[in-house]
Amino acid sequence: MRLAGKVAVITGGGSGIGAATARLFAREGARIAIVDRDERAAATSLAAIEAESGEAMVRIADVGDGDAALRDAAAVLDRFGRIDILVTAAGYSCGGTVTTTDPADWDAVFRANVGGTWLWSRAVIPAMQRQGGGAIVAFASQLALAGGRGNSAYIAAKGAILSLARTMALDYAGDGIRVNAIVPGAVETPMLRRGFARQPDPALAEERSRARHALDRFGRPEEVAEAVLFLSVNAAGFITGTTLAVDGGWLAA
Repeated sequence: MRLAGKVAVITGGGSGIGAATARLFAREGARIAIVDRDERAAATSLAAIEAESGEAMVRIADVGDGDAALRDAAAVLDRFGRIDILVTAAGYSCGGTVTTTDPADWDAVFRANVGGTWLWSRAVIPAMQRQGGGAIVAFASQLALAGGRGNSAYIAAKGAILSLARTMALDYAGDGIRVNAIVPGAVETPMLRRGFARQPDPALAEERSRARHALDRFGRPEEVAEAVLFLSVNAAGFITGTTLAVDGGWLAA
């Protein structure tokens, strides 16, 4: 097992890519801390791990709450004794252009995406420094590189995450902490479905999005989870500060 003896914190671990990553990591031997604001989704993810004889815990929290991140990281350390991997999969999107997005919605998007990445990195890096290393995988989006319409706050936030991941990679390389970003294309998750539902013609929006991928389909959460695993294991020990696209050919088109 590639993560035997490791402890992984996964924000947004209750559903979508975060849940798929939590299950995969548990099968690879890691003990998992699921962080999610949706208690029911987190419980479902926990049950799936335990059904396969994995070990996990749940922390119900808003990832944009810095005090909660510090408390929850301390709780993980209290139970498991270490934190080796952080995956910041929690995200939020509201849609809208810069003129139609309400300032409160803009702040909420940045709080969940950028704030959740920063605050959870801030909470776990000291433990990684004491241990002599660790791995952080931050979630951005192919839209942060390609651009897109009608989702300005989300795209701007995901662009900020790319820059944050690169600077963290440089700041903590000397501590043996690797930081990389994943750039998924459209993946079959509840967030994707909510995004289509916001469109005037959801079916047309789905058709256009699917066609934008060279593979002519949406990704599966399990496929992205495999990429997260790759960036988290020792075999990727010489990879830091990079952006890995798992986008079905979106960026190549």
